[in-house]
Amino acid sequence: MAGKGTAAPRNLGVKVEYLTRVEGHGNIVVEVRDGAVEACRFDVVESPRFFEALLRGRSIFEAQHITSRICGICACAHSLTSIQAAEEALGVLPSAQTIALRRLLLDLEFLDSHVLHVYLLALPDLVGAKSFLPLVASHEKVVRRALRMKKAVNQVSDVLVGRHVHPISAIVGGFTKLPAEPDLERMHESLIALRPDMEATVALVASLSFPQFERPTEYVALTSDDDVYPLLSGDIGSTDGVRLAKR
Repeated sequence: MAGKGTAAPRNLGVKVEYLTRVEGHGNIVVEVRDGAVEACRFDVVESPRFFEALLRGRSIFEAQHITSRICGICACAHSLTSIQAAEEALGVLPSAQTIALRRLLLDLEFLDSHVLHVYLLALPDLVGAKSFLPLVASHEKVVRRALRMKKAVNQVSDVLVGRHVHPISAIVGGFTKLPAEPDLERMHESLIALRPDMEATVALVASLSFPQFERPTEYVALTSDDDVYPLLSGDIGSTDGVRLAKR
């Protein structure tokens, strides 16, 4: 029995099914009995989709179209990963032009993904909104900026690889079709025109208050000694000082 002035132990059960604003499906389960935490976990409930089995017996020219379906947001990264795996297996060396255009494609996808994360996934929580939709009324200029940026990035990606979601023209060895010089000029103009919106995005994020939360974490990513951000290739490195070269 709890003493005078002491809160009695309580029971608590929390189950959040299909957590929103995350990639995939997940549940949060918390169980407290007599004041003691008996369970606190994140359940991944998304079923396997067996892409490995789908790829068996397929042509290398089909693989990138199949693997891009893993995700509608990072479809270009999945497609290029599949292409590079096939090239390494066959000993195909892409040209410098192909590598440059692939880097541009990943840069565009990173920009699109970051706009999605900042404005649609993170911002509602940080300003006390239930979702992105209420921001249409309370933060109209911010919503218009987000949609404007996503539209511009998608249009540039469409010119480069046919479409941003599940790209078409990127293949083993290069591209089935390259943008013409006027197309490249229009792509460049569109990206330059995004600068004011990018600067406004940086200012917006800098003005937000974030919860104070820290924990020891080892971060893992590609690393390279080159002066190019290692998106396409590099060693596996971590913040704990581990570095593993590609075999």
